[in-house]
Amino acid sequence: MKNIPVTMPYFDEHESANIKKVLESGWVAQGPVVAEFEKAIAAHEGLSYGVATTSCTTALHLAMVAEGMTVGMDVIVPAFTFVATANAVVQTGAVPVFVDICQETFNVDTSKVRELIQTDYDLQGDKLVSKKTGNMLWGIVPIHEFGLCCDIHEINRIASDYHLKVIEDAACALGAKIQETHQGGFGNPSCISFHPRKSITTGEGGMVMTDNAEMAKRMKELRTHGSTISADARHKGKGFLLPEFNEAGYNYRMTDIQAAVGMAQVEKLDMIISEKQRRAGIYNQLIRKQVPELIVPSVPEGYYHTYQSYVCMLNLEKLNIASVAEGGKYRNMLLQKLEDTGIATRQGTHAVHMLGYYRDRFGYRPEACPNAYACDHLSITLPLYVQMSDTDQEHVVRTIRETIDTM
Repeated sequence: MKNIPVTMPYFDEHESANIKKVLESGWVAQGPVVAEFEKAIAAHEGLSYGVATTSCTTALHLAMVAEGMTVGMDVIVPAFTFVATANAVVQTGAVPVFVDICQETFNVDTSKVRELIQTDYDLQGDKLVSKKTGNMLWGIVPIHEFGLCCDIHEINRIASDYHLKVIEDAACALGAKIQETHQGGFGNPSCISFHPRKSITTGEGGMVMTDNAEMAKRMKELRTHGSTISADARHKGKGFLLPEFNEAGYNYRMTDIQAAVGMAQVEKLDMIISEKQRRAGIYNQLIRKQVPELIVPSVPEGYYHTYQSYVCMLNLEKLNIASVAEGGKYRNMLLQKLEDTGIATRQGTHAVHMLGYYRDRFGYRPEACPNAYACDHLSITLPLYVQMSDTDQEHVVRTIRETIDTM
């Protein structure tokens, strides 16, 4: 039986060589290699500053704290995302308010954002205040899902119209663009991930991207317990006294060992994205020809999809299935049968408003965000990674065809 994982990082001898150099240097915590990695990622995305962290979750939390998110505030979050987006909001003491998405792109439906603001909030002075709770609306955390930018231009217009802040969750979207502008280049802080399922990895890790020098400085202090000087700078100055701490910060520091892996990975980033795009094109052709029961990913004109994941949807009409709930049962059976044949798959991601903590605490029901509910039940992530062969992809699609025929 041929085993095909859902994804696989792409390493060569450069990662181990870089790690060896760091180990031999004796400096393995956050230090000069992290600083080098921050500059390399920022340069790739056309931005001024990168602030490396332990994960995209801590990157989000760091940016949110630096931008003043706190207790008594509401934050608009797309309902179809990994739970970390909402969890980071909750960790600040603020409340995530979920809004629906577009099934075609898996990204936020900007018309629903305007509708939510106009329906649920009153303008008091220059602040939007919730009619239900009295919380002030802080802003929006849009997602660039699976490597495709959302309609960030319209999100920015909404934010400007209502004096809101924006932090972009670009966990999946390193390298993604609209026209020639990379994620992070739309005037807001953006947060990316280096988890092993992402295009490049440091094992675990994340980064906040920004062009704002003051914000970058504050986040670098916050990630190091609130220290006003980094350990690396103190070491270079041969200082023996501990630095000043003017506020309570966090320990969100990436290590030089992780950054050494990242420096080798960033050299491969453009090649990895290009190869994933090529393989996504192969999937599109094979699926359209052989499996009309699946809907391939949609990419708006002018958008540059990096295909961190290749996520398609069940076509209920082609399957003659009457409801999303029934479609979800069918999807789960299909994924189980594929796993039994050695092909790993996943659902796209969660409908967060349906997860226990958020459902129980805030009383959300599935119909509150019907498109997110549908994507939760009907999405399928197919295997995609650089080391795949054309034969592997043909095997995946052929097996899906044969499995559907027997169900």
